[in-house]
Amino acid sequence: MAEPAKPRTVSEPIWQIGRLVLLDRAGARRIKRMGLALLICAVAFDLICLEMPGRSYRGPLPPVTAHQRDIEAALRGHVEKLAGEIGDRNTNAMDGYRAAEQYIVDEFEHLGYGVERQTYRVDGESCSNLIAEQPGGELRDEIVVVGAHYDSVGCVGCPGANDNASGVALVLYLAEAFAGSSGARTLRFVAFANEEPPYFWTANQGSLVYAKECRRRGDRIVAVFTPDTMGYYTDRPHSQKYPLPIGLLYPNKGNFLGIIGNVRSRALVRRTVKLFRTHAMFPSEGIAAPGVVPGIGWSDHWSFWKEGYPAVMFSDGGPWRYPYYHKPADTPEKLDYERFARAVDGIEAVVAEVAEASR
Repeated sequence: MAEPAKPRTVSEPIWQIGRLVLLDRAGARRIKRMGLALLICAVAFDLICLEMPGRSYRGPLPPVTAHQRDIEAALRGHVEKLAGEIGDRNTNAMDGYRAAEQYIVDEFEHLGYGVERQTYRVDGESCSNLIAEQPGGELRDEIVVVGAHYDSVGCVGCPGANDNASGVALVLYLAEAFAGSSGARTLRFVAFANEEPPYFWTANQGSLVYAKECRRRGDRIVAVFTPDTMGYYTDRPHSQKYPLPIGLLYPNKGNFLGIIGNVRSRALVRRTVKLFRTHAMFPSEGIAAPGVVPGIGWSDHWSFWKEGYPAVMFSDGGPWRYPYYHKPADTPEKLDYERFARAVDGIEAVVAEVAEASR
């Protein structure tokens, strides 16, 4: 026997027009529950992704130090060599690619490093990741990687000064700063091949080739720092853009260093932000967001996330700030080398503490 149908419960109307009920008490309760759920999600997102230790530096920048002037000169020299003299460097411009590779190798070797080439074939060409290592002490099995891609975007006449000669300049500067250091952990400085399209987020991206090999060997990588588009800063209002809804929560002036990671790298992001804000009198903003947020994984740190390593990108915001991104106008004179040097001064202190290096 079929069970008798239960009578339909009619909720008391709250808002209606004639016989049309727009909102009843049951609907109001559902809306209230949805609002509460959204509030809980927003608070959780803030606490997990956005809440960072310390406070970003505000106010006029202090006078440039002699050390920062030295950093500035080193950064400018590397960018002008890679993007000014060499120019295009990718699998469509192999002469420039080979020249950039040789320049990086020569710089590492000049600093006393032995250079390992991890070479693999891409579209009929041999491409190489370039690795220089400073062995650590009592924690030598724990590795800190600092790496940036040295290829430029594939458009003809696009020299890639900010993207990413600036990141390579930072890697080369830090390799010089820590050459011969006696830190607890091992430092690896890596120049990656093939980050730009069509290799981006594919098996041929150089950093993914490298990260996979590290995982295969069982390397104990405790931190990865990948600088990408590092040299453009401006105080112009609304010069900094963001993917929705993040722009509602961050400054609109593109005058700060971005410290960016995914949720799994949150501990490293927070430590990096704390150390940077402790040592650097320079604006900074940090985020540890889900990888699906646009821009969060747009560089070589993504490759290390894929292999389960904690990784953070340093950036000036790239396409969210830099008006010459992936254009022929991305040339060396567009960079603000003084503010770039201030940011690198803080990053140097971060790497020193994470690697526990005494110089």
